[in-house]
Amino acid sequence: MGSINTVCDYVQKGEKIMLKSRGFYKGVDLGGWLSQCDYSEDRLNNFITEPDFEKIASWGLDHVRLPIDYNILENEDGSYKEDGFQRIERALALAEKYGLNVVIDLHKTAGFSFDFGEQESGFFENEKYQERFYRLWEELAKRFGNRPDQAAFELLNEVTDPKVIDVWNRIIRECISRIRVYAPETLILVGSYWNNSPEAIKDLEKPYDDKVIYNFHCYAPLEFTHQGAPWAREIVDQDARYRFEDLDITPELFEKLFLPAIERAKSYGTTVYCGEYGVIDRVAPEDTLKWYKVINGVFEKHGIARAAWSYKEMDFGLSDSRMDSVREELVKYL
Repeated sequence: MGSINTVCDYVQKGEKIMLKSRGFYKGVDLGGWLSQCDYSEDRLNNFITEPDFEKIASWGLDHVRLPIDYNILENEDGSYKEDGFQRIERALALAEKYGLNVVIDLHKTAGFSFDFGEQESGFFENEKYQERFYRLWEELAKRFGNRPDQAAFELLNEVTDPKVIDVWNRIIRECISRIRVYAPETLILVGSYWNNSPEAIKDLEKPYDDKVIYNFHCYAPLEFTHQGAPWAREIVDQDARYRFEDLDITPELFEKLFLPAIERAKSYGTTVYCGEYGVIDRVAPEDTLKWYKVINGVFEKHGIARAAWSYKEMDFGLSDSRMDSVREELVKYL
């Protein structure tokens, strides 16, 4: 591996050109609005509204990451739901009103979800599912690819299995080639397996072109950020409770995690983006603030763009009332 200083200098330069100057540097996820929800009209219409965009802008952020499940946009037969695309249009309009950009993130596609409980399977084996994925992205590109200064695309949230990486690299190439017909200038984010692990970026192929960004997520250490999470019982002790001081949460921890991703990006002339990071609401707000301070220092040192998970509820909500005592300071470290 190269020296930290050499990598930092390179990535800071690239980040300033590609993401910071384009308004995709400091953001927050709008999880649970058009994804991971009950899909009721009340949820889709009222979970996130105009005052939320105003508040996000007041925090000094420049963009939001907008997770969307395919069934917001598609019927069971693959035909399109116009009201779903209108919801994206509405989100883009509200974001623009408050000076925010948007990462359109396909959080779930037909045949695949990072959440095994959603009973989506077969995507990496089934060419019909893959074709449906390509067609959906073509449709998104037709509708939103003419505004590269405001909207970026994220192909798919959190591939899980390392065994599918060769198929996933092929799908990435084909999908981007189809998107580029309609959206030649749009930034495109791609992540790797192990739920967008920074370590797994090494197995992604060279970016399709100079507007493709490597994307990773970070919830390290999981025993702190996911303590008590019922969906993570296989990887964390459900009964353990940790304070910030109980674990070795240092800049060196994140430096070690991020360096392989940074170097891979450097070798291919691109940069990295952290699309999710955060701390579960079982952790004391004061300890959550300490964690954000540490990871923010490493993000800033390396010029890494990011979006925190998550703006509201979803077990990680930054706008929730429980965070009132620390929020004014915490938003400085997003």
